[in-house]
Amino acid sequence: MSTSGRLTTHVLDTALGKPARGLKIDLFLIEGEGRRLLRSVETNSDGRVDGPMLEGEAFAVGTYELLFHAGDYLRATGGALPEPTFLDLIPLRFGIADETSHYHVPLLLSPFSYSTYRGS
Repeated sequence: MSTSGRLTTHVLDTALGKPARGLKIDLFLIEGEGRRLLRSVETNSDGRVDGPMLEGEAFAVGTYELLFHAGDYLRATGGALPEPTFLDLIPLRFGIADETSHYHVPLLLSPFSYSTYRGS
């Protein structure tokens, strides 16, 4: 079964009005009640990951989770934050139903809120 789909992500810091550079992201495959770490990456200067998170044979129908290490990133930006931070780890669990599609899962982040959507 050949696929042409891929998974990408992008993080924008809406409080600073710029891409979130240096934010760690873990990608998990959900297996029953557990999860298996597939890879860990860090965003580049454009708030993106260098290349797809999943592609080729690794890109398969299933349930996945992106875990954004927002607290570490927000502390590193040097802004005044409460301790503990309001947002620390942000898990986004989503399904991939079509192996031929592009799934883009961006995160818009500030110290006290976040949003996401399926982008293109």
